[in-house]
Amino acid sequence: MARIIGVANQKGGVGKTTSAINVAASLAVLEYKTLLVDADPQANSTTGIGFDLHNITSSLYDCMANQTPASEVILKSEVPNLDLIPSHIDLVGAEIEMINYPNRENVMKNCLSAVRDQYDFIIIDCSPSLGLITVNSLVAADSVLIPVQCEFFALEGLGKLLNTIKIVQSRLNPELEIEGILMTMYDGRLRLCNQVVSEVRKHFDEMVFNTLIHRNTRLSEAPSVGKPAILYDSESKGAVNYLNLAKEILQKNNMTKMSNEERILE
Repeated sequence: MARIIGVANQKGGVGKTTSAINVAASLAVLEYKTLLVDADPQANSTTGIGFDLHNITSSLYDCMANQTPASEVILKSEVPNLDLIPSHIDLVGAEIEMINYPNRENVMKNCLSAVRDQYDFIIIDCSPSLGLITVNSLVAADSVLIPVQCEFFALEGLGKLLNTIKIVQSRLNPELEIEGILMTMYDGRLRLCNQVVSEVRKHFDEMVFNTLIHRNTRLSEAPSVGKPAILYDSESKGAVNYLNLAKEILQKNNMTKMSNEERILE
């Protein structure tokens, strides 16, 4: 059964979608069957792995508002082992349409439950707000990965998100964990970046991933050609960073697959 990880931060420009795309692609490259769920109405994860929004006939909106089975919406990406539930601008309206639903916070969880057994990981690119779609994502998730930019206002907004997570834990999803805080857009030459990383580590200690995501041109260019960094330039610093992060997530969840050599030794 898939581990469901929501990638969330209501503060824009922190590398949320970049992290969702590249963590999902890295897990897929490591041969874990992965589903990327684009729960952001801007649909950047959908275009970021190579899909044209004009060609998409059904999306997460249809699953949530029209009860379309998730299996009918899933698309196969060009990355082996990586599938997508695409997003659409209509998702903005889903929040209003779902207001009177009974169990409105559980709609996404119910959508994903039918396909959960088919994957090792489901990565949700959450909406950049703390509205009903994000709450749905947090209720559906086992854990939350929080990207935080290495800048002066890094901790601003993090408190609000952690507060929302606490509310969801206490009322809707007591099993929800923090997968980890991910420091993004790191530049080791800047004293401020290093100060921010040490400040966040001091406050949150083991919640912070060891892997840092460096500021990297190839990482920024990849979405414009509709590819994850690992397909666009597998040797770029950004691609290597996300591959290391995927390995760190696997180790943390005791999900690392043994190599043939390790099996023989055992």
